[in-house]
Amino acid sequence: MASSVSCTCSATATPVTSTCSTRPRRTPSTLASARKWIEPEQMATMQPVRFKARDGLEINGYLTLPRGGDGKNLPLIVNPHGGPHGPRDYWEFNPEAQLLASRGYAVLQVNFRGSGGYGNDFQRAGYRQWGLRMQDDLTDATRWAVQQGYADPRRLCIYGASYGGYAALEGVVREPDLYRCAIGYVGVYDLELMYRDGDIPRGLFGKRYLEMVLGRDSTDLRARSPAANVDKIKAALMIAVGGRDERVPPSQAKALRAALDKAGKPYEWLLKDAEGHGFYRAENRQELYTRLLAFLTANLAAPAAH
Repeated sequence: MASSVSCTCSATATPVTSTCSTRPRRTPSTLASARKWIEPEQMATMQPVRFKARDGLEINGYLTLPRGGDGKNLPLIVNPHGGPHGPRDYWEFNPEAQLLASRGYAVLQVNFRGSGGYGNDFQRAGYRQWGLRMQDDLTDATRWAVQQGYADPRRLCIYGASYGGYAALEGVVREPDLYRCAIGYVGVYDLELMYRDGDIPRGLFGKRYLEMVLGRDSTDLRARSPAANVDKIKAALMIAVGGRDERVPPSQAKALRAALDKAGKPYEWLLKDAEGHGFYRAENRQELYTRLLAFLTANLAAPAAH
């Protein structure tokens, strides 16, 4: 009689493990394990969360809490994903979330309107909402985490890459008293510049895409650009830039830097000339995360007891 093979994959906040069993014996054996050097029992717990935005729209996300303790009154890193239209965060192993949780931070990932996976209407709800309702979703998520007791309202930071970098800086523009710090990594900071520089506006499809998701009114674009509104920023800032980034060229970060310098606003700056849309060389990633963790320690240290 021919035998058959049954295989399954399992993953939570830990690396994926695949097991197979050969019928009729049905005794499973491990076939493969992604990142097998990672010990699941050492991983922080990621849990799905859900809340209502201020306009009543249901928003989903994921909260990663450090191991040990009661999971209350923690320093919180809000970590908006890139894209932003179509991509989303998932319930899966996330190395950045685990890194931050291992240092005692709670990490909140939000599938704000515009994210994929929740239907076309939800995704289209983010069109022309950069800095508006998409940003409100992140603000509402942050305040939800505080209201639920997970986050210390005096120790909040927002960090993201690409669109997430935009959302991080726009967060401290729109809510100057909410976040203690913001980290923008290969981020967009000048929406008008999106039409003039980078690989997106080089083709007709890219230009039409920008018109669909951003709009073209110059006054409106400037109102939603962090680089044009740095006077509102009170938070500490860290900016990381790839010198060969074609998707979000370094001209974006340089426009932000020029505005910050003109306004006399302090910031930390990390530019790697050989990197693109993200740092991929091991030594540059090590420097990025070493400096990022030091920046968080400096700005989210436990407040003095009253």
